[in-house]
Amino acid sequence: MTEAKGFSVRIFLPNGEPEGLRIVEKSNWTGQGLIFPRSLYSEARDREELTRTGVYVLWGQDESDQFPTAYVGEGDGLKYRFDQHQTNKDFWTHAIAFTSKDKNLNKAHVQYLEARLVERATEANLCNLDNKNVPQRPSLSEADIADAELYVNDMLLCLPVVGVSFFESSHSRDNGSMDLIVVGKNVTAQGYEVAGGFVVRSRSQAVREEVPSIHSYISDLRTELKSKGVLQDKGDIHQFTQDYIFKSPSTASSVILGRSSNGRTEWKDTKGRTLKEIQEATVGQT
Repeated sequence: MTEAKGFSVRIFLPNGEPEGLRIVEKSNWTGQGLIFPRSLYSEARDREELTRTGVYVLWGQDESDQFPTAYVGEGDGLKYRFDQHQTNKDFWTHAIAFTSKDKNLNKAHVQYLEARLVERATEANLCNLDNKNVPQRPSLSEADIADAELYVNDMLLCLPVVGVSFFESSHSRDNGSMDLIVVGKNVTAQGYEVAGGFVVRSRSQAVREEVPSIHSYISDLRTELKSKGVLQDKGDIHQFTQDYIFKSPSTASSVILGRSSNGRTEWKDTKGRTLKEIQEATVGQT
C-alpha cells in the first residue's frame, strides 16, 4: 500500500463567514472547489467558477435519516445545472463544484469524473445516491485517463477536509493500528481504528436479534445497513459484505452486538487488552 504523503489545502472564505462560501485549493493542483450552502446559492451563482465546465456534488440529510442523500452531476457551464436543481431537487442543503483554474477540463473529462465519483459513492455505500441513471465512463485516450485519475485523487483528498466523507471506500491503516476483535452471542467481528472512525472488516458477523432496550439510532442503522446490503442474512446471524467504516468504535460494536455498548471496552486485541487499555498505554510513551 502506498504511504500517504503530506499535502496542503487552502480554504479561502470570500465573505468572511466560516459556514458561507468557501474556495478550496490543494497544493500542486490546478483544480478548484467551490462549496456553499443552498441558502447562499444566489451569491454563489454570481461567481466565475460556476461559468466553467466541472463536476459537482449535492447533499443533504434530515435528522431522521441515517445516511445523507447525495447527487453527483457534471456540466459544461455549471450555473445552468444548479438553476435546474433549485427547482427539481428538494433534498440538498449543500453543494460543492469542482472546476479547473486554467479551464483545461472539457465535457468528456467531467463526464469521466462524474462516473468515477458515482462509482466511489456506490462502493462506499455511505450515502443514498439520488442519481437515477448510472453514468458511464466516456472513451478517453490513455493520457487523458491518467490525467483524469490524478484529478479524481486530488478531489478525494479535498472532500473529507470540508466534511464530505461518503466517497471514502477504502481506509488506510494509521501507523500502529492493529486488528481488534469483538465477540458476542455466536458472532465474532474484526476491525481497526482509522482517523475517520472504526472499520469493521468484511465477513465479520453481527447478531440477528436485537435486545428490546437497544437505542433507536442503532436499531435504525442496522435496518438501513441491511437494506443497503452491507449486512446480509446468514440464517441465525448477519454478515458484513464489505469493509465498512462507522463513526466510532461504540457504534460499530453496538451494531454487531444488537445492543448499546462501549466500544472502548468491547473491542480487544489478541492478548485480551481492551481498546481503552491500548489507548491509555500510549500516554506518556516517548
